[in-house]
Amino acid sequence: MEKDLPRDVVKIALKVLEGLGSSRALTVAILLRYKEWDQIATLRCDPRIYPEGAHDSYFADASATALLRKLADLPTTIDRRQKATEKWWEGERSCFRTNRRLSQYEWGLPLDPRDDRIASFLVAMRKNIFAIVGHGPDDSNIGRFGPGATFADRGQYTTVPDKMNARPTLTPAATPYLSILSENMWGRIISAEKDPLLVRGNRFATVPKDATTDRSIGSEPSINIFYQLGLGQQLREKLRLAGIDLKHGQDIHRQIACVASLTGSFATLDLSNASDSICTTLVRLCMPLGWLERLNALRSPFSLIDGKWVMLEKFSSMGNGYTFELETLIFAAISKTALELAGFPSQLGSDVYVYGDDIIVPTGGVHEVISALKFFGFQLNSEKSFWEGPFRESCGGDYFCGQPVRPYHLKELPNEPQQLIALANGIRRVIDTNRNISRKVRLRGAWFSVLDALPTAIRCCFGPKDLGDIVVHSEERWNVRYRSGVRYVKCYRPATHRKVAYSLFSPDIVLACAVYGLGWNDGGVIPRDAVLGYKIGWVPYQKWGIS
Repeated sequence: MEKDLPRDVVKIALKVLEGLGSSRALTVAILLRYKEWDQIATLRCDPRIYPEGAHDSYFADASATALLRKLADLPTTIDRRQKATEKWWEGERSCFRTNRRLSQYEWGLPLDPRDDRIASFLVAMRKNIFAIVGHGPDDSNIGRFGPGATFADRGQYTTVPDKMNARPTLTPAATPYLSILSENMWGRIISAEKDPLLVRGNRFATVPKDATTDRSIGSEPSINIFYQLGLGQQLREKLRLAGIDLKHGQDIHRQIACVASLTGSFATLDLSNASDSICTTLVRLCMPLGWLERLNALRSPFSLIDGKWVMLEKFSSMGNGYTFELETLIFAAISKTALELAGFPSQLGSDVYVYGDDIIVPTGGVHEVISALKFFGFQLNSEKSFWEGPFRESCGGDYFCGQPVRPYHLKELPNEPQQLIALANGIRRVIDTNRNISRKVRLRGAWFSVLDALPTAIRCCFGPKDLGDIVVHSEERWNVRYRSGVRYVKCYRPATHRKVAYSLFSPDIVLACAVYGLGWNDGGVIPRDAVLGYKIGWVPYQKWGIS
């Protein structure tokens, strides 16, 4: 039976495309009518071909191209998990080649005189990393639980009490951390009641990314990731003191990208498969010994993929609790060192900005940075890297001559009122971003068609953008009321959550959760993705302005 999208979704999508009214929108509309799902998923819009001042034209084309591209339920013929698996193996092959290339610098093998420049680069890079992180982490490494799955804890059993109650897992190299763990309540429970299970490494898994591929992650052993997250937090603080603020990093990157799209002073770079491309030898070459010992003790040296254990060429993957901070540190050090040696400004937080694999550097030194990244095994994502022309992109912010041009992506089928509100707000953002009056008018027809699908009582939940998708965004009118001088906005918000009752766990587990600092939430813990229902309600909103 031929796959298809629901008729109402196709109808709304066609209205949006008609409202955009560009040649690209017509192309997507034709593909949609003829059910060419693979072509819709793989279609791209290159901002480089648009001249300065054409941001409205680009935005219309980009909006048409992106509308359905990240829809997880787009009925393509693409095996997304297989694509993610192939990319994982590509990362391993790349790391193998880079490990082999870098090994001569690690073991002090005789070097060709032409390699002196690389050796000097590595020395300078190690100095820059040492200046940021010092000799090693605090030995009183305090771990913490994350919200996701671990090697053995998966599905609905990923709450903190579930993880404390389950048989813990760890890699052999992480066994010294059992003595550290014994100093807290969870560790005492493990010592008295649980027998930790030794595993060789993490478990390969995938999560949805877009209509063409999934994203690969490694589900780490529970004790490993508990302390990985602690190390990640320490790295995050070291980076903050050095000028890389990861807490506000996305906002900072978007601001710099916006200015750079006007001035051309900065280049915005993005890497492909970045976390899976950090090879083990690179980390051994650049990290101080104290950090290396602890990072290495907690990493997974193997991954269980398709039923087989594979020894990893990469140092860590997404899913490891310190990978994001580690890759930020390494990319910041590579960028800073490349700029320094080439004589360009290189101060972190004023000349160099890094957030994961999103990198911003001065345009004059961009080629030196790219060359250094390529040597260490990292592949530039040419579709999302910009240093010429009026377009820049970083951390989810797209800017054309200083104008925001981030297109809207429909990521899930709008089957429920809260999903319809999110869709209406996405269309509204397209309307507000566009400066073409006739296009605005046409798009409002698509916006109203989505509102018409909402029940009457929910349709009137108008409110500010600050409240997100619990209200329909509208600057013209908000549905408000006042009580005791406080303004409340009518909304459609989560009302019922699935809870895991503390009564399901032993008193020791409950006490350990309390000591850990877990909120009680009326006798139960709320797991991830636990919303069971929504209801109309009122939320306080004290930011005064249009009302």
